[in-house]
Amino acid sequence: MTADNLGGWPDPQPRMGFFTDTSVCIGCKACEVACKEWNAVPGDGFELLGHSYDNTGGLSANSWRHVAFIEQPVPADVLAEAEAGPGDMRWLMMSNVCKHCTHAGCLDVCPTGSLFRTEFGTVVVQEDICNGCGYCIPACPYGVIDQRKDDGRAWKCTLCYDRVGDGLTPACAQACPTQSIQFGEVGELRERAAARVEVLHGQGVGEARLYGHDPDDGVGGNGAFFLLLDEPEVYGLPPDPIVPTRDLPAMWRRAGLAGLAMAAAVVVSFLGAGKP
Repeated sequence: MTADNLGGWPDPQPRMGFFTDTSVCIGCKACEVACKEWNAVPGDGFELLGHSYDNTGGLSANSWRHVAFIEQPVPADVLAEAEAGPGDMRWLMMSNVCKHCTHAGCLDVCPTGSLFRTEFGTVVVQEDICNGCGYCIPACPYGVIDQRKDDGRAWKCTLCYDRVGDGLTPACAQACPTQSIQFGEVGELRERAAARVEVLHGQGVGEARLYGHDPDDGVGGNGAFFLLLDEPEVYGLPPDPIVPTRDLPAMWRRAGLAGLAMAAAVVVSFLGAGKP
């Protein structure tokens, strides 16, 4: 199984994903609306939270894309570049989504096969097979998957599997007016993202960094990764995500060895008991 054929498909397609460049996100929420319209995702309320212009608050069964609004003082080291003064504020905006991890804990724990890896390397929930057990929810290190209250089944972004299968761009990326959300082959997107960081660093935006792009991280790299302008925690992202099921093979091996050792001890004790 190669990096581009995570699901072991006999005729795999190139691995597809998202690169979200938060430096050009304007917080318009066109991606949220497009996602809901195309995927027939129910409404999740229209009341403001009281502490932000954001009215969704986070990813959920009824919000597969979520645009965060983060208001913060302009950092001292970027005041001059931003032509701002002490006390001035700036907005950080980011459209969050399922990461479509290389090592996906949700896949590991699903007992029904509802969650599966597509030929494009993405992770999709088949709602007609989901039994609502909820095992996938704590298995996600990003808190992406959620259960819908009316039926208990799990829901999340499918990376518009139906559109991608027909050669179309996912609805969110299609609707993004600034190309903050970019869709394409993951390898190409990683190269594009690295080049974008270099450009921003050359423009004096030293805080620009990538998140979720590294194949050697705790989830094996994400199919959906981000360019951030501050620490991941500022955006509500875990700084060092680790798939909870990463150590399962080693745990099973140790459990098996322990079981064999116990069985051998029982056999030896019986054989010893039979001697005069």
